[in-house]
Amino acid sequence: MNRRQALLTGLSAAIAAQSRLFAQASPAGAKLRHSVCRATFAKVPLDEFCEACKGLGIESIELLEPADYATVLKHGLECAVGRFTTKRLPDTHINCGWNNPEYHPVLIEGYTELIQKTADAGFKKVICFSGLRKGLSDAAGIENCAAGLSKLMPLCDKLGVTMVMELLNSKVNHADYQGDNTPFGIGLCEKLDHQRFRILYDIYHMQIMEGNLCATIKAHHKWFAHYHTAGVPGRHEIDDTQEIHYPAVVRAILDTGYRDFLGQEFSPTRPDKLGSLKQAIEICTPSFP
Repeated sequence: MNRRQALLTGLSAAIAAQSRLFAQASPAGAKLRHSVCRATFAKVPLDEFCEACKGLGIESIELLEPADYATVLKHGLECAVGRFTTKRLPDTHINCGWNNPEYHPVLIEGYTELIQKTADAGFKKVICFSGLRKGLSDAAGIENCAAGLSKLMPLCDKLGVTMVMELLNSKVNHADYQGDNTPFGIGLCEKLDHQRFRILYDIYHMQIMEGNLCATIKAHHKWFAHYHTAGVPGRHEIDDTQEIHYPAVVRAILDTGYRDFLGQEFSPTRPDKLGSLKQAIEICTPSFP
């Protein structure tokens, strides 16, 4: 075999291997499970919303507190990600997060209860936040977050519940939020080094902060345990009125082998809000040749 033949043979083998990988990652019919965040449809009574979601092929209503778990279970739905609120912090939980040790006692108590109730309902994930930066370096923020979160990892492990920290943008919606970039989230995952802590990769927020969505998802997907959507700019419908091409992003997620929930978190602008939700589900259910 001469050099040219060897090169052609090697190239053919590489193309065949790549084709097999893509076929395995995104087989015909591959799709994500659909979820929707409650807050953006909060004006619709929960029982009514559950029935509407079932009609759209949505399996989960997320960012619910444990008091609402029984309602979604009654309708045969899940809560992909649970949450809690407390009046014992000086500001919202997003702002008063794990990067400040002062808040750890309240957070540990609140999350202990949340994790237990989430496991009791048969659900698998709860959301958490970094908190505001307030001049703190990322290295110090990671250290502080890890110190607090590590205390909950044994319980998460025992009950099979994963904590996911959401990455939020600090340019438009959440000024001074520390966990506003993928390296911070990955650094925290590596510091904790525990399978029950991962990142909630919010596509809307990271488009604003970083862009390069598909490449980031493919390169770092092992750290991502949940995804959220919304249109940029405005956080509205995810159709062609905004800049993210969601079918390509969904395909990138599927190419990683992820088959869990994708949470719709956009705020509808149209009178037919459920129509916007139906369209979003269709956009995020790409077909493969």
